[in-house]
Amino acid sequence: MPPESHDQRLDRAEAALAHLERNFDALNSVVIDQGKLIARLQRQLETLGQTLRAQDGDRIAPHNQKPPHYAP
Repeated sequence: MPPESHDQRLDRAEAALAHLERNFDALNSVVIDQGKLIARLQRQLETLGQTLRAQDGDRIAPHNQKPPHYAP
């Protein structure tokens, strides 16, 4: 098999680089989308946590009254 010329090696290297750049762009897009999804889910989780804490407070408050003989 004859050795590759410099032009052939350069063409192969450029093709490989173009392939890597496409993969990098695709992966970068996925990471950006996942970051947005994580941020949205964190906001939803915080909202749900606040709602649950408020509901627990409303549910517990009537049953958590101090006895009449308690003096401050």
